[in-house]
Amino acid sequence: MNDPIVNEVRQVRDAHAARFNYDLDAIFKDLKEQEKRSGRNFVSFEPAVNEPAAASNTGLKQNQEKQEKRKKKGRRMRAKRNTPD
Repeated sequence: MNDPIVNEVRQVRDAHAARFNYDLDAIFKDLKEQEKRSGRNFVSFEPAVNEPAAASNTGLKQNQEKQEKRKKKGRRMRAKRNTPD
């Protein structure tokens, strides 16, 4: 697909990157300086903290309980097999 708007955006982006020899740190620094000079307010969100959700903790606990029941059942089954008739 040959979209003239997309092509223009790509050309502008490439020209900007070329000014900084495609150095991402330098490009980022320039963009941040442009933001400051613009006088506009930019929103920045705090990074999400990866904490386990209460629901997943409940699921984990349920899974652990199921595993413990299986272990107990397995012990009982082995004990029955090992008893003399």
